Amino acid sequence: MSIQKELLRQLIHLSGLLFIFLENLLPLSFLIGIAFCITVIGELIYQIDKRKYMPLFSNILRNCRRDKNERGFVYFFAGITMAMIVFGHNLLVMNAAIIILTLGDSFSTLVGTRWGKHQLIFNSKKTWEGSLTFMIIAFLGAITQIEPVTAMIGAISGAISEAYSPIDDNLTIALISGTFMSIFIFLT
Repeated sequence: MSIQKELLRQLIHLSGLLFIFLENLLPLSFLIGIAFCITVIGELIYQIDKRKYMPLFSNILRNCRRDKNERGFVYFFAGITMAMIVFGHNLLVMNAAIIILTLGDSFSTLVGTRWGKHQLIFNSKKTWEGSLTFMIIAFLGAITQIEPVTAMIGAISGAISEAYSPIDDNLTIALISGTFMSIFIFLT
């Protein structure tokens, strides 16, 4: 995939930050509904696009996916939806988990794709450069919501999830990082 297409793809990924900003303005249940609707509509568009060209949606979808069966954008919004449901009782953890998914995954992909040279052990599709970028950017984003040690735990667990998840990492990053941050907060 060209770097221009990957940039467009990651800009769409960054739209997840809107949920953090809207969290102060709208009830959480409404935001969960919005994220769920985006997930369902995204899946419907994906299914229709397989059968029929839709001028606006097909152009965006076909330019942003890595292969014709990929539906990362659907899993991305499903991951945000699940994070809001699971961690909505602690808005700071919820926000940090969404930030870790949104920023960490976006920047790790851009850096790993462009400058990654050293493959990870057990996953030759990911690089150390991308994973290190994930940890740094996710940490810097998460500390806007939670204290530094908890943010670092979230960033590290999110980076591991991004690198080694057996299913689409958009589903797992926010859930795993939020879970580890919640456990740490509970234990301290």
